Amino acid sequence: MSSPFDLSDDSPVYVISVAAQLAGMHPQTLRYYDKLGLVSPGRSSGRGRRYSLRDVLALREVQRLSQEEGINLSGIKRILELQDELRRHQQVLADVSAEVAQLRIELESTRAVAARLAGLLRARSGGAQLVPV
Repeated sequence: MSSPFDLSDDSPVYVISVAAQLAGMHPQTLRYYDKLGLVSPGRSSGRGRRYSLRDVLALREVQRLSQEEGINLSGIKRILELQDELRRHQQVLADVSAEVAQLRIELESTRAVAARLAGLLRARSGGAQLVPV
């Protein structure tokens, strides 16, 4: 975030009544889901629940899985845990892929420098062979 006014999908901004309305649920249902650990919102300094956009989307997904797919809350909790784990692994993979790409660039640069140095050494030594180290 570049300024204090920029909000990410994880910014806890919605009070429970607004989050419940956005998710199409009763606030007591949100409290129950928090108690079960299905969707755990952030907390304000006064300990009030503050839901993010990601939390609201998770609440909608809980409702969809329950109503349309007939999955019980225990199964939904496991599905959400696996989705979070998948997201974390995807982020690690993206980070590692970026690091590998950067290392490839550095390797090519190092090879280019090594080739230039080898050319200079051959030119100075009158074409004598270099011994690999």
